[in-house]
Amino acid sequence: LAREVTDEVTFLGAHVVPEGVDRAAYVDLVCGEMLAAVRPHVRWVDVFCETGAFTAAESERILRAGKQSPELYFNLGNAYYKQHKVAPSIYNFEKALLLSPGDRDIKGNLEFARKLAIDDIREKPKVGFSKVISDLAGLYHYDSWAWIAVIAAFVFALLYVGYYLSQTTLKKRLFFVGMSLSILVLLIACISAYFGRDVYKSDRPAIIFAEMVPVKAEPKSNAAEAAVLHEGTKVHVLENLGQWRKI
Repeated sequence: LAREVTDEVTFLGAHVVPEGVDRAAYVDLVCGEMLAAVRPHVRWVDVFCETGAFTAAESERILRAGKQSPELYFNLGNAYYKQHKVAPSIYNFEKALLLSPGDRDIKGNLEFARKLAIDDIREKPKVGFSKVISDLAGLYHYDSWAWIAVIAAFVFALLYVGYYLSQTTLKKRLFFVGMSLSILVLLIACISAYFGRDVYKSDRPAIIFAEMVPVKAEPKSNAAEAAVLHEGTKVHVLENLGQWRKI
């Protein structure tokens, strides 16, 4: 019925567990049959994450079953942050930032969450040309850059037709300038999309969920400890060796 009035329809089946119903069974029902039934008719999924309603873990499961989006991970990050759960909060904010790199709210809340972590380890800042490319590619997700490239190519084709059919020198010059700009945008979008996807595939960040993790100087149980990392610290996995991870 709501879909007949507006496209902004929200599924509200996860506001409270009905009295007398098993919690786990109800969460299974929401994630399974309920979402499957309403999926063609709704755009949003709402969960009441509060004492007496659904826990953060239950909310996360329901929202993940609905749809993956930056808003989903942003809300999960906020929920865990309010419970002072450092690692899950940072993890979800990082996931949100991957899907929406330029979102200031996500970046701001991520910084707040990082202040809860014990270890203050910052990534080495990039400089020079690599910084320019990284900052540019980070403005949008690589899928968005790909769409920008497609649109720029389409605009170039239209401008080329206009240039070819123009009868006056002034119009030809205007179309030529437009073609040059669209080619520039196309090149920037292609480079940014390629760089963004390459980083997405090669970069392997991880968040420490354990309260404390010893870092060994080499992959041996009796090796000397090089450092100790705590919950919420972000590391980059460089290599796997059995159950060991080089970071």
